[in-house]
Amino acid sequence: MTIKTFVFNPFQLNTYLLYDESLEGIIIDAGNSNQQEDAQLFDFVEKEGIQIKGLYYTHAHVDHIVGNNAIIQHFNCKSYAHIDSSVFFDEAPSYGQSLGFNISELILPKVFINEDDLIEFGKSELKVIHTPGHADGSLCFYSSNNQFVIVGDVLFRGSIGRTDLPTGDFDILANSIIEKLYTLPSTTKVYCGHGPTTSIGYEKTNNPFVNLV
Repeated sequence: MTIKTFVFNPFQLNTYLLYDESLEGIIIDAGNSNQQEDAQLFDFVEKEGIQIKGLYYTHAHVDHIVGNNAIIQHFNCKSYAHIDSSVFFDEAPSYGQSLGFNISELILPKVFINEDDLIEFGKSELKVIHTPGHADGSLCFYSSNNQFVIVGDVLFRGSIGRTDLPTGDFDILANSIIEKLYTLPSTTKVYCGHGPTTSIGYEKTNNPFVNLV
């Protein structure tokens, strides 16, 4: 499987494009916030001949969903999120305006996904892991075959997601990390919502906020 990372919007959000040799793929988190960023994503997909099978969300903070409408309309695809993310989609137009994002008449997710659901595209498969604590409805997407997990803002290299925003809770987040992520193989590569990649093994011993030492 190929993972292509696009770094979008003033929050330096990692939007991930996943695809395999079948040329079917998915997009995880819609950070594209202007026409230039739209073109960067769309042109790559079209140049490579990838068929987008869906848009998936790790969670619905505004920097992760600002490109929602552009992606859905351009690729004529559905979006998928956890039902507990609904409140963030509802509040996105007003909250986004305060951050300089023009979000109006947001196209809402068509399908809600949850723990242990399987995301299938081409010859590939991802398992859904429910990991609240940073925000209600936070999800991670795990590939056991390819040994990686896409975690949104749950876990970062040497850090964790904020818990001072609405629905954030440190104890819940720490529990999600310890019980849901740190139980994955230590060699698992971690693709974060912002910043560089890391590994489960590195964070288990080196993360100053949540570690097993």
